[in-house]
Amino acid sequence: MLKLFKKLFFAGIISLGLITCFTYYCNQKIVKTTQDKIYSDLNEIPYNHTGILLGTSKYLSSGNINLYYAYRIEAAAQLMKAGKIKYLVISGDNSRKDYSEPEDMRNDLMLAGIDSNRIFLDYAGFRTFDSMVRLREIFSQKSTTVISQKFHVERAIYIGEKEGITSIGYPAQDVSQYYGFRTQVREIFARVKVFLDALINTQPKFLGPKVHIPE
Repeated sequence: MLKLFKKLFFAGIISLGLITCFTYYCNQKIVKTTQDKIYSDLNEIPYNHTGILLGTSKYLSSGNINLYYAYRIEAAAQLMKAGKIKYLVISGDNSRKDYSEPEDMRNDLMLAGIDSNRIFLDYAGFRTFDSMVRLREIFSQKSTTVISQKFHVERAIYIGEKEGITSIGYPAQDVSQYYGFRTQVREIFARVKVFLDALINTQPKFLGPKVHIPE
């Protein structure tokens, strides 16, 4: 019994070590691959015909405004007002009739002075992977500027490049470590899932009819 316990113990240690190494590799690979494709200076970021704003909920469970959301709206408005993107695809969750990340974001961008005719909504951006693949398959875009917080932009750019989309990013203001702790922990494992998705050839939950974005 003692020998069996020792074998199981060492097998568990080895497995934990392998998982830790793989998790570290996935995170570092995404950071290193995308670091020269992210622009924090509005004056230096190259022009793109279309940007993609990645959705998130407007409100927290407490009823307070979600700072991730607010800062993404600011970043998207900055890019459009500066003429760095002509059109914007807002990709987010609309899985319930009473919940629509894309519509909330469009409404707030309109309040910020952005012309709604330059905004297109992707209601099936349930995951970042889905958002990037649908940008290519549904909206026929082969290049884009990704708008979200930096950690999210890195992952989206990595996915986009793997899916044939030439991608750069404009990171929105981030939140404090305390405020975003749970999100940062989830991000570590979301990056591992990027590689697992590629391994098992994951496909978007929905595709659907094409949406035309003008030249």
